[in-house]
Amino acid sequence: MKILITGGAGFLGSHLGDAFLKRGDEIFVLDEAKDFKIRHNLGNPKFHYIRDSILNEEILDGLIFKSDLVYHMAAVVGVEHYVGDPYNVLNVNINGTQNVLKAAFKYNKKVVFASTSEVYGRNPNIPFSEDDDRVLGSTKIDRWCYSTSKATGEHFCFAYHKIGLPVVVVRYFNVYGPRLDKIDVGRIITIFMGQILRNEPLTVIGNGMQTRCFTYIDDAIKATVAAGLLKEAEGEIFNIGNNKETTIKELAEKMIEVSRVKNSIRHVTKEEVYGESYEDIQRRVPNTDRMKNILKVDADTSLEDGLRITIEWFKAIGNKY
Repeated sequence: MKILITGGAGFLGSHLGDAFLKRGDEIFVLDEAKDFKIRHNLGNPKFHYIRDSILNEEILDGLIFKSDLVYHMAAVVGVEHYVGDPYNVLNVNINGTQNVLKAAFKYNKKVVFASTSEVYGRNPNIPFSEDDDRVLGSTKIDRWCYSTSKATGEHFCFAYHKIGLPVVVVRYFNVYGPRLDKIDVGRIITIFMGQILRNEPLTVIGNGMQTRCFTYIDDAIKATVAAGLLKEAEGEIFNIGNNKETTIKELAEKMIEVSRVKNSIRHVTKEEVYGESYEDIQRRVPNTDRMKNILKVDADTSLEDGLRITIEWFKAIGNKY
C-alpha cells in the first residue's frame, strides 16, 4: 500500500510511518517540521519526505491522488499554542482538514483523522465514551480553541462520510514515548523531563490531583494502524488510550523515581505558567471498549515501563532537537 501521513515528521506520525514501513508499505510524509524524528528513514527508498504544508492544496492533491490510505495527523498542538496563537490553531487545524477531506473525497481515499481527548472538554462524566457530550468553557478562553478545531474537523469527517467518503476518527489520550516533544515545551512529560535534566524542581500546577491516563506510543500506534486497515472501523470514533488514572503529582514522583534523581516538587498556579486564558481539566479517562472490541488492541504497557524507555531516550539525545 501507499500511505500518506500528513504531519508524519511529528511524534505520532513518525512512529506511524515506522509501523507501516515494517509492513513493507510505501510512505509519503507531508510536514513543515524539521526531519529530526524521521531522519532514520530518509535513506529508505520506500520513504518520501515532502516538506510543505497541508494548506498547499496543489501538493496535497497530488499526494492524495497517488496514495491508497490517508492519515491526517498534521495539526498545531500544544498548550503554549492554544493560549499564544489561537488564530493559527484554528486556521491550520480547520482549513487544513477541509483541504485533506476535499482531495480525499475527489479521489475516494479513506481518511483516518487524528483527533483528541480535548474534544470532551470538562465533561464531568467519567469515563468518556465516544458518543458523550462535549462540555466547554467560554469562547473568550483561548484554551478551548484546540478542542473546537478538532471537533470541527470531526464534523467535517462525518459530513463527508454521509456522502460516501470512508473515514475513521481516533481520539488520543496523553500519548507519550521517545520523540515526544522538545524538552520544556508541549506535554507535561517533556516539561518535567527538562526540569529533571537540569536538576530543577518539577512544577506541578495546583495540588497536582488532576488526573490523566498516559498511553505509551507503541500501544497507540497499534490501534491507529488497525483503524486504517479494518473495514469495520469506518464511520466510527475510537478513544485511543488506557483507563488507568494517574495524578500529575504521581507522574512527577514516578518520573523522579524512574530517573533516579533527587529533584523536589514545587506547586505553582496555572496563572504562573499559562496566564489567565487557560482552564485545567480535573479528570480525563477514556472508555476503551470500542478500541478493544473492534480494533482488537489493549493499551497495556505500564507507565513505569513506558517512562523508563522514554526517559532513557531523552537522556541519550539531550538537546539535539
